Amino acid sequence: MLIRISLILAIVAALAAGALNFFVVKDKLATLITDRNTQRDGRISAEGERDKTKRQLAQTQSQLSQTQQELTDANSKLEKAVADIATETRRADGLSSKLDQTTQERDDALNNLAAFKATGLSPDQIGKISRDNKDLKDEIAAANEEKLVLSRKIYSLSNELAKYIGPDNIVRLPASLKGKIVVVDPKWDFVVLDIGDNQGVLDRGELLVSREGKLVAKVIVFSTEKDRCIANIVPGWKLGEVIEGDVVQPAYPAS
Repeated sequence: MLIRISLILAIVAALAAGALNFFVVKDKLATLITDRNTQRDGRISAEGERDKTKRQLAQTQSQLSQTQQELTDANSKLEKAVADIATETRRADGLSSKLDQTTQERDDALNNLAAFKATGLSPDQIGKISRDNKDLKDEIAAANEEKLVLSRKIYSLSNELAKYIGPDNIVRLPASLKGKIVVVDPKWDFVVLDIGDNQGVLDRGELLVSREGKLVAKVIVFSTEKDRCIANIVPGWKLGEVIEGDVVQPAYPAS
C-alpha cells in the first residue's frame, strides 16, 4: 500500500514538473518568437531604408551628370560666341579700312570732278565709286549690328554660366535700361515689363520699382522675350502696391 502511494506521489510530482517545464518552455518560446519577429521587422526596415538611399543616390548622380552637361554646353556656347564676335570684329575693321580707302578715292574724284576729262574718269566711274561707298557703309552697319547682337549673346551666356559656377552671382543690367510695368498680378505677385532681350534684360536681373521718385518694390526677372519680360516681386521689398505704369530701373547697373 505504501509503495502504491509512493508511486502515485512520484507520478503526480513528475506531472507537476512536466507542467512547470511546459510553461517555462512556452514562455521562452514566446520570447524567442517575439525576438525573431523584432529582428525580422528591423531587417525589413533596414533593407527598405537601404533601397531608398540607393534610389536617392542614383537620382542625385543623374542630376549631377545633367548639371555637368549643362555647364559644358554653356561653356561651349560662350566660347563659340566669343570666337564669332572676334571674327565679326576683324571683318568690321577690314570693312572700315576699305571704307576709308573708298571714301578717300571718292573725295579725290569729287575734287577733280571739274577736270574729270583730264583725269580720265567718266561719270559712270564716279557713280560706281559712290555706289561702292554706300554698299560698304551698309556692310559696316550690318557688321556693327551683328557685333552688338553677339555682345548681348556673350553677356547672356556669361550670366547663364554664372548660375552653375555661383548661384549667388549678381546679374548686372545696362545702366541706361529703363522700362515700365504693363501688367500686375497681385495674387501671385508677378509683373510684366515692356523691356526684354532687345533692351539687354537678363534672367535673374533685379530691378527697382518706383513711382514719382519713391521706391515701391524690387522685382527679379525669371523669363525674358524679345521686347518684354516677366518678373516676381522680391519678398520683403514690397513697400507699397505695385501698379501699371510704375517705372523700373536696374538694381545693379553695369559700370
